[in-house]
Amino acid sequence: MPGFRAHITASSIIGAGYGAAAWYLGGMPPTTAALGAGVCAVSGMLPDLDSGPGAPLRESVAFAAAIVPMLMIHRFQQWGMPLEAMIIAAAAIYAALRFGLTWLLENYSKHRGMLHSVPAAAIAGQVTFLAFSSAEPLRRYYVCSAVVLGFLTHLVLDEIWAARQGLFGPKVKKSFGTALKFAGPELWPNLIAYGIVLVLGAVAAGDAAWTERMANMRQHMEHAARVSPQPYPQSYPQPYPQQYSQPYQQNPQPQFRR
Repeated sequence: MPGFRAHITASSIIGAGYGAAAWYLGGMPPTTAALGAGVCAVSGMLPDLDSGPGAPLRESVAFAAAIVPMLMIHRFQQWGMPLEAMIIAAAAIYAALRFGLTWLLENYSKHRGMLHSVPAAAIAGQVTFLAFSSAEPLRRYYVCSAVVLGFLTHLVLDEIWAARQGLFGPKVKKSFGTALKFAGPELWPNLIAYGIVLVLGAVAAGDAAWTERMANMRQHMEHAARVSPQPYPQSYPQPYPQQYSQPYQQNPQPQFRR
């Protein structure tokens, strides 16, 4: 099974390529491309949250607790929260993830359970999509796709490590098929995972529709402001003096003094 260093190295390489392609080929802003590359690199550790106490759990939860409040800055602004409320909300999110999520994973998760699955990758992408609210919908899709890509990189690497070359051809370990899967052997984890996917999917779809509607309305208003004529303000002088505003007389009669 690949270790922590192998996973972070693979997801970092994939993330760097993904960010470079988005910037060079897709025209993504450099900062957004760098953000996608970074979250893709760190998302390669997320499936090992079920591995118990250790570096993967500690580093992944610490990263999530730090990055999620920062991703929600624009969301806080949309809600009209003052600066003090933003700081309190960010601290509450950090504490909930850093301590509450750690406790849940240590006590209720199972190694190679549903955290090693395609639905878990979808959940990670949906949470990122809801947290990262951007005025540009394409940037949201790019960042949440980066998280899904890093997550899937981990799963694919686990499956590759489960196959090895034997004396009479390739052999697979017992762990083969337990990482890149759509369902596990137990019913309740499957129901919970797919239930979360459906709920978050419905919320994300509604939020995406609202964001795109606001973006279209803003573009329409900006276009209307550019093309509509602007009246002169009251204090602005008239474009022509008053003496030039009279109609021009053709062949005026000469005036003679008697």
